[in-house]
Amino acid sequence: MATGHNSLRIVGGRLLDGLGGEYATTSLLIRDGQVVAVGEDADRAAADQVIDATGCVVSPGFVDLNCNLREPGNGQKGKIATETRAAAKGGYTRVCASPETSPVNDSGAVTHLIVDNAALDSPIQVSPLGALTRGLEGELLSDMAGLVAAGCAALSNGSRPVANARILRRCMAYAQTFGFTLMLTPLNQALAADGYAHEGRVATRLGLLGIPEVAETAAVMEMLLLAEDTGVRLHLSQLSTARSVAMVAEAQRRGVAVTADVAMQQLVFTEEALAGYDSRFHVRPPLRTEADRQALLAGVRDGVITAIVSAHQPHDSAAKQAPVGATEPGLSTIESVLSLGLKLVEAAELTLPQLVAGITTGPARVLGISNGLTAGAVADVCVFDPAARWSADETTLLSSGKHAPILQQPLPGVVRHTLCRGQVVWSAD
Repeated sequence: MATGHNSLRIVGGRLLDGLGGEYATTSLLIRDGQVVAVGEDADRAAADQVIDATGCVVSPGFVDLNCNLREPGNGQKGKIATETRAAAKGGYTRVCASPETSPVNDSGAVTHLIVDNAALDSPIQVSPLGALTRGLEGELLSDMAGLVAAGCAALSNGSRPVANARILRRCMAYAQTFGFTLMLTPLNQALAADGYAHEGRVATRLGLLGIPEVAETAAVMEMLLLAEDTGVRLHLSQLSTARSVAMVAEAQRRGVAVTADVAMQQLVFTEEALAGYDSRFHVRPPLRTEADRQALLAGVRDGVITAIVSAHQPHDSAAKQAPVGATEPGLSTIESVLSLGLKLVEAAELTLPQLVAGITTGPARVLGISNGLTAGAVADVCVFDPAARWSADETTLLSSGKHAPILQQPLPGVVRHTLCRGQVVWSAD
């Protein structure tokens, strides 16, 4: 991790604390990794270093609940060093590492390897997610207690389904006994089959194999009913349909302990992105209709959806250079989440405080951690200029995956500085 000064003052920025608080122009004083003063108290104190944030927004560091770091793995698609550096450039100070590694993170030994490698190679904090079942095969329960003891923040099935409701109920009952959070991606594999696009107008026109909405909603309903039955703390990952949002809202009203997230790509794009057979937009879950996109945005605005995730999936170029159905799913997003979110702000589909909450305090709450910008808080901070522009291409992207959602076009929002535990780990200068 980069070294820094003992004390640092950020001046002149517009402070958004991720909790609804907004301060027009204020200062932030950081000492020994902690926020020690805000406002006039910060102005009066001496500091070893000063960052001028005039024209910038100062927010908590971004937190991602769904990021593929590709390590352990063969390194071809990326590794902890490359993907966490890209994350720091994107404003992130903590990412949850998917259990879909090689080998799968289903044992304490693999978790320790990730934690140890992150300590050596990552400028930011890495929270591994442990596999819910052995090998993520959906059949035998993993050693959940051992995984959490080794450093896993929660248990996840990645993008793979659990074999049946009986096994899923056993997983939930076990997790509830120990107070673990389950992060589950809802998917009924029998209904999804070999599909790779939303089953709708665009897929029909282009002759693409579709995944029906019910492949997600049937799984959402099953998971919500089982969570209500067992009392487990459930987090639903990557919702993509209006019906899913409505079911989660209704379950929350009933008192079910459920939170949910949505991938930024689902808030910005629809099935129309595949109209030109652009294999970058082969993603799981698939991009759906404009009505679904609007419902997902409403879910973020209403607080039904707690977090916005990157769903970062770096791939080597060969993985995306084939007919759509033969490519591997996923976008390289970690460096452009902020920019895509600011496009939504510019279109008046989200407010800036709603966007900031969705990528900072919302996901932090799911992990049971606090990351506000108040005195005494850990100094995980992002300073970004919403008016500045940049363009994503082979030279500007730090991730091993160069298949960003928007390429070679001006994008709003440049992260000027990222601070993790008070240390500057990314500076655009």
